[in-house]
Amino acid sequence: MANKEQGSNKNIKKVAKLSLKEKRALKREKKANSQ
Repeated sequence: MANKEQGSNKNIKKVAKLSLKEKRALKREKKANSQ
């Protein structure tokens, strides 16, 4: 049980990091398009 919880937490953190990178990339694209 504990091992499964740790694994899911690691996956969630990975997804959170990816989403942050994606959001930053989208912001950069929007800035480039507006200019």
